[in-house]
Amino acid sequence: MDWIYANQNHSTIVNEKDGVVFLTFPKLVKAGVRHGFSTRMGGVSSGYLGSMNLSFTRGDDPEKVYENFKRIAGAIGFHEDDLVLSSQVHDTKIRMVTAKDRGDGILRETEQGIDGLVTNEKNVPMYTSYADCVPLLFFDPENKVIAMAHSGWRGTVAKIGKKMVNYMRDHYGSEPSQIIAAIGPSICRDCYEVSEDVAEEFRRIFSADEIPLLMDDKGNGKYQLDLWKANELILKEAGIVEEHLDITDLCTCCNSDKLFSHRASHGKRGNLGCFMCLDEEE
Repeated sequence: MDWIYANQNHSTIVNEKDGVVFLTFPKLVKAGVRHGFSTRMGGVSSGYLGSMNLSFTRGDDPEKVYENFKRIAGAIGFHEDDLVLSSQVHDTKIRMVTAKDRGDGILRETEQGIDGLVTNEKNVPMYTSYADCVPLLFFDPENKVIAMAHSGWRGTVAKIGKKMVNYMRDHYGSEPSQIIAAIGPSICRDCYEVSEDVAEEFRRIFSADEIPLLMDDKGNGKYQLDLWKANELILKEAGIVEEHLDITDLCTCCNSDKLFSHRASHGKRGNLGCFMCLDEEE
């Protein structure tokens, strides 16, 4: 499959099952965590939503969206009706998920304004959605806790990744240095141009030495912003160690034929999904 990689690390694994293509991350695979990040391939939606649209709010036929969830669930290995979906608003609110929440967002309305999900219960698959923003995944192998967070530029400035690590520590006793984490497919530095107001937000939370690592000044109030590097710095600040962190090498915008990208499509697109689930044997 002809992917455009940002570098030669190949830290994102391409998988295919029954025609459904999804992505996984080496360190989480090695740890035995059931997880996956969808692509556009293997679903039943059509047009600019084609084919694996995983959103009920983009104008798609709900029956097609449900079928897409069924297909990606079968490929990754859980039941679609057990899913707990987030309802994101580019904030930092985290929801603790339990077995009683199964079906939220897929069978009935879910809690609104949630950008992070976390659980230590088995067979409770969780979902967050994307189309350029950064998916963050976490696994505590000692306490058997999984978590995921949606980090666009606002969530990144608010350090939702660090907030999730602290939440896992405070509520589950997780030791940050033991947490395995991944920064998933999202828009890369070369594709992500931002304006002065956004750049100023990043100058506010990062040091003068860090800014050149994550932002290029193009002049005329325009900047190229690296959300991958920004989230890497935030996760390391939170205590995640480098040997436990996978950083994607796939950009949603560069690969907009295979991944939904809000910027590449000018907003005419479906949603990708990120999934995690603790198995009984975990």
